[in-house]
Amino acid sequence: MSRRLQGRTALVTGSTSGIGRAIAERFAAEGAGVIVSGRREDLGVEVARGLKNATFLRVDLGAGQEAIEEFAAQAGDVDILVNNAAYLVGGKATADTPEDVIDAALRTNIKAPFLLTAALAPKMRAKGGGAIVNIGSINALTGMPGSALYSATKAALHAMTAAWAAEFGPHGIRVNTIAPGPTAVEWSKPIRGYLERIVATTPSRRLSEPDEIAKAAVFLASDEASHIHGATLTVDGGLTATTITS
Repeated sequence: MSRRLQGRTALVTGSTSGIGRAIAERFAAEGAGVIVSGRREDLGVEVARGLKNATFLRVDLGAGQEAIEEFAAQAGDVDILVNNAAYLVGGKATADTPEDVIDAALRTNIKAPFLLTAALAPKMRAKGGGAIVNIGSINALTGMPGSALYSATKAALHAMTAAWAAEFGPHGIRVNTIAPGPTAVEWSKPIRGYLERIVATTPSRRLSEPDEIAKAAVFLASDEASHIHGATLTVDGGLTATTITS
């Protein structure tokens, strides 16, 4: 098996379950030392124990700048940052979305990756480079009812990718986005039927698997993507390329 990330340290936010966990597992399989992170210590410890070279750091990314900077200091020097953690908002009409939910989504989905990148990118620059992979969403690329808030936060993350690619690329730091489509993860089980109807007419005719997102993250973090800056890689079975969702 290839070891494309051998000798590198990767921090994956929100990696106690779902796509984040799959990324942590795939990075470890590719030889990286992995920092698993999230709010649930029990889940994080379990994930880290199952990997060859991993540790767990607890963090609430919605807790503000001081907590994020302390978390970044604990993480130390990393070669790869995956901004995966997200506050999920779905199925809420705009008029029914309370202000506290808006604030929570903005804190976790925009403010947190901004602050964490601000804390870690200078360390990458000092080491001579690195890779940042932002986990966006096809919601940032196409309109769906009930997704205005979540779509807006993911669109902001996509925009930060482009800006950071321009800012950090000259210093050897590549920044790219993955935009997953409907994915077979734990939180989506209650709406699995709805998601399956969405993907029924796509080229793949199925949901994405978390490991398929993880493999894309490995590619973007590895030297195989050495000349890819500011790109958005959709992993959605062709959904955004071929259909209009409603």
